[in-house]
Amino acid sequence: MNVLVLNCGSSSVKYQLIEADTQKWLAKGGIERIGMSGATLKNIRHDGDEITIAGEIVDHIVAIEYILAVLLSRNHGVINDKSDIHAIGHRVVHGGETFSSSVLITDEVIKSIRENFEIAPLHNPHNLRGINACQVNLPGTPQVAVFDTAFHQQMPRKAFLYGLPYSLYSQYKIRRYGFHGASHRYVSERVAMLMNTELKQLKLITCHLGNGCSMAAINDGISVDTTMGFTPLEGLLMGTRSGDIDPSIILYIMGKEGITLAEANTLLNKHSGLQGISGVSSDMREIVQEMKNGDKKAKYAFDVFCYRIKKYIGSYAAAMGGLDAVVFTGGIGENSVDVRKDCCDGMAYFGIRIDDAVNESKEKEKLISTADSKTKVFVIPTNEELVIAVDTKTIVQTKQ
Repeated sequence: MNVLVLNCGSSSVKYQLIEADTQKWLAKGGIERIGMSGATLKNIRHDGDEITIAGEIVDHIVAIEYILAVLLSRNHGVINDKSDIHAIGHRVVHGGETFSSSVLITDEVIKSIRENFEIAPLHNPHNLRGINACQVNLPGTPQVAVFDTAFHQQMPRKAFLYGLPYSLYSQYKIRRYGFHGASHRYVSERVAMLMNTELKQLKLITCHLGNGCSMAAINDGISVDTTMGFTPLEGLLMGTRSGDIDPSIILYIMGKEGITLAEANTLLNKHSGLQGISGVSSDMREIVQEMKNGDKKAKYAFDVFCYRIKKYIGSYAAAMGGLDAVVFTGGIGENSVDVRKDCCDGMAYFGIRIDDAVNESKEKEKLISTADSKTKVFVIPTNEELVIAVDTKTIVQTKQ
């Protein structure tokens, strides 16, 4: 079964065409600057063929047209007809409390996705645009929604409730939801395979570190806590997001600076995090380089970033009553030797010892802890698209 996996943003669409039976990708790419001048599509075929196309891509419907055109292209494509796309899997950021697993998209599901616009205004509307665009371009092709929040829906109440009046949860569903669910799910299942152990027998901490960052405590295969909360703003320091702060700080800043609610939201989401502290960049590679060049604020940003990860490792190990393995994934987790080393240094009392030589090696997937490390430490490249493709295949075949 060929599954077209889509991740639709406000002005972008990332895609992969995956042969779900063999779990191999046939083509992948993305469109940037939808609705703006200079819109482009970049496509990479499994054999290395690569093409970039510029065009007037005014909306998501046109974006899907462009993707289909390149997939069908005689010189650069991988399929002969639209019917060779057997199903479509969509990354949908917020499923609220409605969805605890992936689902076949129906009118009722679309209604529920729309109802969650209010708590995910930056993501769900664009995810739905992608669904609607596929209904136009690929009518009759089954579509599946895979929710970022679903993996965390078994969290216990003590982990997801905030210290607010319970009526605010009852009325507005204000609670911890968690995100990056497909990534945490994939690497937890993968590490269980590498350890040759049933996932239900493991206590894991998974660290998805990229421009957006989150960690999850996974006990017996269930996410029992995670760092992101009601929105993806809570938790770890991120590229441009503040992560955990005293809630009163933003009220204080709004009073002092006279900024609006929208401006405060932009401050916390777009001008904080690594970028805000360092004043240099939101990119960890540049932060590390400037830190090594002696830039003090870059060093502050790096230290805060790693310190928060270390704090959560300790708290999650305590919450689970033990720890079998820590997994690093995401752009930073997979590639930053310095971040992994700093996060694991001084953690011997948790049984965490890493092998510096292996940590610095070029292998993508690897065990970086020492032979005598009681807690294993892995680097595992994430594959959220594969999770979406496999879920889509399973659901579509079940419904047939």
